[in-house]
Amino acid sequence: MSAPVKAAPGVMLGNEIRSEWTLDWTKLTVNHGAFGATPRRVLAAQVEWRDRMEAQPSQFMRLILPEARRHAADKLGQFVGAAGRDIAFVHNATDGCNAVLRSLDLQPGDEILLHSHIYGAVGNAARFAAQRSGARIVTIDLAFPTDETESLVERVAAAITPNTRLVIMDHVTSPSALLLPVERIAAVCRQANTAFLIDGAHGPGQIDVDLTAIGADWYVGNCHKWLAAPKGCGFLWSRSERQANLHPTTISHGYEAGYLAEFDWTGTQDPSALLSVPTAIDFHHWLGGASLRERNRKLAHDAGTLIAEALGTEVGNRGQRVAMSMVRLPLGGEYSRERANALRLRLLTEFQTDAPLQAHRDGIWLRLSAHAYNTLEDYETLAGLCRRLVQTDQQ
Repeated sequence: MSAPVKAAPGVMLGNEIRSEWTLDWTKLTVNHGAFGATPRRVLAAQVEWRDRMEAQPSQFMRLILPEARRHAADKLGQFVGAAGRDIAFVHNATDGCNAVLRSLDLQPGDEILLHSHIYGAVGNAARFAAQRSGARIVTIDLAFPTDETESLVERVAAAITPNTRLVIMDHVTSPSALLLPVERIAAVCRQANTAFLIDGAHGPGQIDVDLTAIGADWYVGNCHKWLAAPKGCGFLWSRSERQANLHPTTISHGYEAGYLAEFDWTGTQDPSALLSVPTAIDFHHWLGGASLRERNRKLAHDAGTLIAEALGTEVGNRGQRVAMSMVRLPLGGEYSRERANALRLRLLTEFQTDAPLQAHRDGIWLRLSAHAYNTLEDYETLAGLCRRLVQTDQQ
């Protein structure tokens, strides 16, 4: 058994920290990167906020919520290197991407530049915006496994034309767990006078994020994933000069009254998730903050190596400083999305665990995540489950 890993003074990670979550530990949890897992103390903060709201809803919505929302934005801004006044809360990163795309006045012949590992929902939102306006999608192809992340900067520069209105890149790609050089891409876009949107769904809480240093036009992120806030909490950061024509996907009373006036009130909803973000940030720091992120990255690297050796395959994103690893499954035959989805469903139902399976051209790859409650023994168990999955698939 591996020794407990020490984070903040007096805090032991791995098995010793599991009581902080309500997770069912009879099941194997190795997919924090999909929907996160909210700790007990953050859930408790959400309940407190909800109780305050329901004690006197009108007073809460009119007198308490506006200031509390801005306090949460300021706290989040400190965490991601930005001013709170430039941060608007949205339901999730996809919601934020939709807001940016629908706010652009796209014309026939305009181009939206993506890469082939774009998150499916964001790719669909870009296609929708292009189809409605007569714009077109231009896609930079990324192979996998790949060492093209560094050359991506030059490929983006070469692909930008006078018609390119928007470049969309991930901070960490979802189907391949690649950390993209977004700061250098932002510099290329500024030089070309082209708008740049970063899908940072997997950023905050997994990797270091400094929005001021990156220098994009917009950055969307999730708080419910690696930061472990309640579900339904994301954010949209906008450079100040890009805020004037930016609108939420739901137009409400604040229309044309300014960036925060529009985004801070889009109708009645439960704000307890976003108001719990300061507690989630405090919990992240209590677990170690930067040392937690480094520990998770190392554990994901070790876990990927362990499973690849057990299966006789390879790690596809080796060298990436993220808390996810991509491991090729030793499968023959077709490598279709349908087959990957069917195998993932079997992991979820038959084997009582979940890990995304992604179909790339020459294989089906398993994506594992590592968080504070995980130990290397979890991935030894996962390796055994993967062997059984492969064996039964080939029978």
